[in-house]
Formats: sequence, C-alpha cells, structure tokens
Amino acid sequence: MELKETTRDQSGVHNLAFQNNSEGVDLINLKGLGDNSQRTKNSQNKKSVRTNQDDEYINIESDLHENKCDSVDDEQPRLKRHLEKKYDKVCEFCKKHKTRIRYAIYGILITAYLAVLIAACSLNFWRAFPLFIITVLAVFFICWDFLIAKYEDRIAAFFCPAKSYLEKRWFWMKWVLCAALIITIICWLTFDTAKQGSHQLISFGGLVMYVLMMFIFSKYPTRVAWRPVFSGIGMQFILGLLILRTKVGFDVFNWLGIQIQTFLEYSDTGAKFVFGEKYMDHFFAFKVLPIVVFFSTVMSMLYHIGFMQWLVQKVGWIMQICMGTTPVESLVAAGNIFVGQTESPLLVRPYLPYITKSELHAVMTAGFSTIAGSVLGAYISFGVSASHLLTASVMSAPASLATSKLLWPETEKPAVTLRSGLQIAKGDSKNLLEAASQGASASILLVANIAVNLISFLALLAFVDSALSWVGNLFGYPQLNFENICAYVFMPFSFMMGVDWEDSFIVGGLLGYKTFFNEFVAYERLSKLIHNRENGGSMYINGVKQYMTVRSEVIATYALCGFANFGSLGLVIGGLTSIAPSKKKEIAGGAFRAMIAGTVACFMTACVAGMLAAPALEVPCHTVLGNAFSSTDFPANSTELVECCQQLFTSVNHSQEIFPGGNYSLSSWKGCCQILDQPAFHCT
Repeated sequence: MELKETTRDQSGVHNLAFQNNSEGVDLINLKGLGDNSQRTKNSQNKKSVRTNQDDEYINIESDLHENKCDSVDDEQPRLKRHLEKKYDKVCEFCKKHKTRIRYAIYGILITAYLAVLIAACSLNFWRAFPLFIITVLAVFFICWDFLIAKYEDRIAAFFCPAKSYLEKRWFWMKWVLCAALIITIICWLTFDTAKQGSHQLISFGGLVMYVLMMFIFSKYPTRVAWRPVFSGIGMQFILGLLILRTKVGFDVFNWLGIQIQTFLEYSDTGAKFVFGEKYMDHFFAFKVLPIVVFFSTVMSMLYHIGFMQWLVQKVGWIMQICMGTTPVESLVAAGNIFVGQTESPLLVRPYLPYITKSELHAVMTAGFSTIAGSVLGAYISFGVSASHLLTASVMSAPASLATSKLLWPETEKPAVTLRSGLQIAKGDSKNLLEAASQGASASILLVANIAVNLISFLALLAFVDSALSWVGNLFGYPQLNFENICAYVFMPFSFMMGVDWEDSFIVGGLLGYKTFFNEFVAYERLSKLIHNRENGGSMYINGVKQYMTVRSEVIATYALCGFANFGSLGLVIGGLTSIAPSKKKEIAGGAFRAMIAGTVACFMTACVAGMLAAPALEVPCHTVLGNAFSSTDFPANSTELVECCQQLFTSVNHSQEIFPGGNYSLSSWKGCCQILDQPAFHCT
C-alpha cells in the first residue's frame, strides 16, 4: 500500500487517501465524503456555509435555504438567553431580599386575617368569640416562642437569683409547703364533704389507697422520688378542678367536645358515598370505623404542618418543669394524649436506645394509661360524653408518670437531658395531600385490628360465658359468667373510686372487660347502660339492674379510658422491640409492671373525677318530682326524672324511715316506684 496525492481538479481540492495496490479507490466518492463531512461540521458549529465558486458539487440554492434557517435558529437562542438573564436577575433579587419578601407576605396575610376577625367581631362578638380566643392564644404562644428563642439566656439569668435563694432555703421551705398542702386538703375535704356528701371522701380514700399500693409493690421502695408522684397527682387535681368544678373550664371542654363530635360527623359523608344510604344499619362497621379513618387522616395532616409536634413539645415541657421528669418520658406522655401507644415512641425514636430502665417503664406506662385520638372519636360515637373523654385523656398523662416513678423509681443517671437537646421526629410526606393519603393508608391496619379483635374477643367471650354457665349449672347457679366473676374481683376497686355501692358490681364487670379484652368492648357495654338510662324504663328487670347513676357513669368513663389490657401488652412489646432492638430484654421484663401502673393511673384519674364531679342537677329534685307528678297524666320518662328518683331511693336506703319526710310528697314516691320498678319493701 502506498500513499498518493490526488490530481488537482477544477475545484482546487486536494484529497489524500491510502491507495491499495490490489484495490482501486473511487476518487469521486472520496471527494463527496469530504464535502459532506465539511457541511456537517459547519452545521454543528452553527456557522453559515461559505460557498466556493470553484466547487461544482455545492448547490447554491440549498445553501441559501440553510443560511436562512440558521439565522432563525440564531435568533431563538438569543431570545432564550435574554429571558434567562431576566429570570436570573429576578431569582437573584428574591434571594437577596427573601427575608423582606417573606415578611411582606406574612404582613399581608395577617392584615387580611385581622380584618376578617374585626369584621366578624363587629357583626356578632359572641358568635366570633371562639375565633377571638384562638387568635389571642396563637399570638401569646408566638410571642412566647420568639422571646424564648432570642432571650432565653437573659431570662434564665434574670431568674437565677430567685433560684439560688430557693435552693438555699429549700430544706425548711418544703416542709412548710407540705404542711400547708395537708392543711388545705383537710379543710377542702371537710367543707366539700359537708356540701356534696360522703362520696367525695370515699374517692379521696381510694386515691390514697392506690398510692400506698404502688409504694408497697414498688421495685425500689427506698429510692422513690416523691416530687414526680405528688406533682403528677397535683396536676391531675388542678386540671380536674378547672374542668369539672369551674364554669369556665367546664364550658370550654364541653364546647370542645361538641366541636369534635360535630367535626367527626363529617365522616358520614364518605361512609354514605361508599356504603350507601343505609350505612347506619351496620353501625359499627360503616359508622364507627370510618371515623377512625377520618381522624387518622386529620392527625397525619396536622403532623405534616408541624402543629402536633409543637403542641406535644409544649405539653411535655410543662410536665417536665412541674414534675422534674426527663425530656424523653415527658414528650412521650404528652404525645400519648393525641396518638397511640406505638406511635408516640416514634417521636423520640433516636433516643430510645439510650434511655434508662425507669424511663423505658415510663414510656410504656404512658401508652397503657391513655387512649389514641383516633379511637376517641369511636367512643364518642358510642354515646359516651366527649367532654369527659377529653378530660380523662389529659388528666391521665401526668398520672402515668406519677405511677411509673412510684412503681419503678429512677436508679440510674439519665443520658438524655435537657442540655443535650431533643428533636422530635417528623413525617416523610412531601406535601399536605401526600400526608392525608398516608394517614388514610396507615389507618387500614388500625381499622382491621379493631374489627378482627372485636370479632374474636366477642366470640371468645360468648364461648367462655357458655362454658361458665354450664359449669355453674352443675352447682345450681346457671347465671355464672365472665362478667360476674370480673365484677366480684374489681368490685372493691370500683367502690373505692367513689362509685355507688349498687353500681360497683356493674362497673367491676366493665373493668374486667377492659382488662382482659379491650376498652372497645367495655365502652360498648357502657354505652348500652347510658342509652338505657336516657330512655328511662324500669331500673331492675328480673333482679338485674339496667342502668347506673350519672355519677357512676362519669367515674366509669374515666376508669376505662386507657389501653391497659392484655391484648395491648403484646402490641407494646412487639412495637417497642422493633423500634429499639437493643432494649428487647428490658421491654419484655417491664411490660407487665407498666400495664399494672397504667391501670392504676386510670383508677387514680377516676378517683380525682369522683372527688370533683359536681351534681348535674341545678333544680332541686323535690321540685322536679313535684312538678312531674302533680298533673293527672303520668309524665314521660326523662334523664332528669329518673336521676331524681334514683336519688330518692338512695336517700331512703341510707335512712331508717320507711317513708322519707322532708320536701318529698306521696305522689312523688308512688311515681318513682312506678318508673323504676324498685324491688324494695318501700314501694309496697
């Protein structure tokens, strides 16, 4: 092979090529390939093709057409580059002044909101009063967060002298405070018992009894720190006093309960669309369970926007300051007010491997002593008082820490303290719609668990009752069933909460259902008792009491408000073990004690409710009964009338008179006998 130079043709183009001795190369084809490669190069560089007069292979018309297209293509990049420069300038301006722009947007939105608020208040202040209160609270907490974030060190330095002063004189001041507290409790019990009756005194005795029981069975009785115990009980009492005894607190929680109940009714729209107009025919499946889905969706959205994290942090901070508990257990206890026992530990998931045994016990106890917000809506749909359920959820949070620190005191040095900082875990949803979808999807497992557990537990309960009835029939007592056995076991505990002795047997049975099955079964039975009382009718049928007094219903509502049952025991062990595998041994070893502590925490909350539950009737019963039975027509049964008749018979049972004197008339007595069908010698 030899390299040759091609002859110079008319176009003046020199082409070099390898020429093979055995094969001839077509010079014309090589020349065409060279021209094509040159055109391709010119097109890529987006340059105009320069024609050569000597090149006979180039078409001038086609080149002119290409030059025209290339000029248009050049104009588009120039326009694009111009828009990009403008866009870059705008972005640079926004980045440079982003703080001012954000403040300007916030200012516009706040101004618009204040204009709407002022307009609403000017039209009807009382109608806009809830919005006004919410606005005031929001402004207060925003200012609080701003001051704490910017001037925390200055505030701490300002109160430092007072703290040093108290620490120096705390040894004798704590005894003075304890003496003053004891004197205050004695005086309050004396006057309140004289005004309300002895039921409050029984509830106080039950509270003392439960504290002593926890101390006796404590793992380290000599290491008990009494500050969390008394602070937790004190917070319970203060919350109960504000909610149950003050008109403002009762109205606020009653309003909240009504609003939550109204809000949960919006789930009926989705249930009606999916299951049809007759969805109420299957009440639990198509009415109650959709509420769980709806509430789970709302909670997931609140977590996405950060409201729930903010609220949990505030409640946990209050308990930490007042009770002296660690940040982890305080945050988990606060989180259990709103979410379930397996979801709240996720808030502090990174810190669980480093907590002590006492803190782990407190985390589990908090889960057992409260209920989740998702099932709260289901219990409200049963007909249980929404305000009492809300109050019980809030009051049980400090009670859980008190019983936990009493049954398993702290003997180690906590590794996670306030100074080390505590960050609450956030959701992984990218927007609000995704958060709503994740919340709805997450409720599938919860709804399925509720449904299958109720099916299995109720079927198992029917089998156990049948077996016990067969055994009892062998000894001439066919009435033997699971409820009767639980009633006898839990009857003393229910009576010490302040439940009437006649109702303590029924409440004991409800506590047995809650402990050995779950609170869904117990609240379903309680709702039947509430409906029976509201509908009126005979109090006794075949010697079996059909409903209880309002006071007993209230105390039972507080006592049942918790996840402390054997079914939840396995759920907690499995859930916490998956989150913190290194604590598997400690979780399994302390779960049962935590369930007992959670049960006692609910009982203590019921005791406080029994101490503070005020009579619901404002009109004297003798006036109600006198007005009802003075006419010739027999009155229709009502809740108020039935409760007054119950109070009449209770007063007779505690007296030695066959017929009560005072303000009650003979017609009232006969009418109550006919309404309640009391199987006592007084009616004869």
